[in-house]
Amino acid sequence: NGKMGFVKMEIASLNETAVNSNTVAMDTANRTYMPYYLHSTGMAISYILCYVVVLLLCVGGNVLVSLVVLRNRNMRSVTNLFILNLAISDLLIGVFCVPTTLIDSLISGWPFGQITCTMSNLVQGMSVSASVFTLVAIAVDRFTGIVYPFRHRIRPVTALLTILFIWVLAFAVICPSAANLTVIQLEDTYMLQDNQTYPVFVCFENWPRPEMRRVYTMVIFVHVYLAPLGIISIMYGCIAAKLSINLRQVRLAKVRRARSQRRVKVIKMLTMVAVLFMVSWLPLWTLMLLTDYRDLDTQQIDFLSSYLFPVAHWLAFFNSGINPIIYGFFNENFRRGFQAAVACRLCSMPWPSSENIGKGEVFI
Repeated sequence: NGKMGFVKMEIASLNETAVNSNTVAMDTANRTYMPYYLHSTGMAISYILCYVVVLLLCVGGNVLVSLVVLRNRNMRSVTNLFILNLAISDLLIGVFCVPTTLIDSLISGWPFGQITCTMSNLVQGMSVSASVFTLVAIAVDRFTGIVYPFRHRIRPVTALLTILFIWVLAFAVICPSAANLTVIQLEDTYMLQDNQTYPVFVCFENWPRPEMRRVYTMVIFVHVYLAPLGIISIMYGCIAAKLSINLRQVRLAKVRRARSQRRVKVIKMLTMVAVLFMVSWLPLWTLMLLTDYRDLDTQQIDFLSSYLFPVAHWLAFFNSGINPIIYGFFNENFRRGFQAAVACRLCSMPWPSSENIGKGEVFI
């Protein structure tokens, strides 16, 4: 897959010239034979169970978040709209990327064809980029609302336009990767299963020159990881300092003090979401930079593609499923909304009124 597709085929271009050590035989015509299944039964079952858990969390949790925000008018604050966008991007990752990455981690080659190769990369690349840019937007919104409370606040309409811009920007960021994705058949390389041989196809970024891929890797790393991390850190650092000052003012009115305490709880939740995102994606970014900037031998390529990349992908995808749990833990309105949604689904009850869910007052 591509640069932001983040699957084992990240290193397929290397495997073209150095087929991995899963090779089981090589005949006199220099044909290389690879096993159809890359792992033992026990290891494959472990991968499947872990990925299925992530898939259920991504789909179930983020659908609940979307329902709570969309079905309750009072929950449609600016911050909640950004959280809705984050849930949609996480849902797309769960539906379109988790299954293909799992299958790609279990068998040799790319079994899905050119369209899936391109679309899987495009969807995941856009979703990951949109998630990062949304986290930045949330940080900016909280920064202006708390550090400069008397300035013009972001309105819901402006938030929706910002979300539209985020997806357009995400599409622009991933376009170079998607444009260079291709599926090819490896020459003189076959999969061996039940005494039958099958051709091996790989999905990878076929850049005109290798250095172009390395430059693109670094540009994406800076724009989709490093720079957003710096902006978010600065914003939340300023917010924490401002809230700390407010809470230390002993003469602060009781209402204003309670308001500041609620804000602290919200900032803790949003900061945890941002930190977990950065930590969860760090191993995958490290592996991507490693494969692009280091000359790896055949055994190293095989170890990365068979073990480290699947684990790094799982950790990154797990982040998409953990966010709804964080919302429910820190925010009473989301927690009540989740409970109401489950009760309506299980008991065929009508959806409760917005007043019963809450007015989203913590996101102020």
